[in-house]
Amino acid sequence: VHKGEALGIIGRNGAGKSTLLKVVSRVLRPTSGRVWVKGVVVPLLEVGAGFHPELTGRENIYLNATLQGRSRREIDARLEAIVDFAELWNFIDSPLRTYSSGMVARLGFAVATAWEPDILILDEVLAVGDEDFQCKCQSRLQAFRERGTTVLLVSHSMAQVHSYCQRAIWMEQGEVRCIGPTSEVIEAYRSG
Repeated sequence: VHKGEALGIIGRNGAGKSTLLKVVSRVLRPTSGRVWVKGVVVPLLEVGAGFHPELTGRENIYLNATLQGRSRREIDARLEAIVDFAELWNFIDSPLRTYSSGMVARLGFAVATAWEPDILILDEVLAVGDEDFQCKCQSRLQAFRERGTTVLLVSHSMAQVHSYCQRAIWMEQGEVRCIGPTSEVIEAYRSG
């Protein structure tokens, strides 16, 4: 994957897409082979990952950003922008367990993208949330790409992969079945 590229990863449930992202994110170790990662990786692997349901949204921002290696001073400086992006001021001091899945996704995406990573890993997180929020996420991702951020995107939405990614990988049973231009990989996946 090249710097600044958006790579889509598609396949059926259980194909190994999320496992691959966890290996790249260093959440899991590969059982064979190697992964070389150059740069700061920010994974958004699942809605609510790195969050605690009993903590408030505000407390979870600090928890999640700390897990990403951010200092309290850095988090303080970005807190308002994070809550603004997530549009959660009315709920930010409520426990996360009271949030809808869409609200948790908004908060997770806002924290993950508050600092521009070298590599952003997204696993089905853009499928949650209303249409306006999805457009907002797409705009932020596009701005990241224009500034050179690499994005790995797992999605079951072929339209999303097609519109956002230059290349794609089709995975099946833990193996890469096809890699190439997005439209060609999607066509092979649909006919295969």
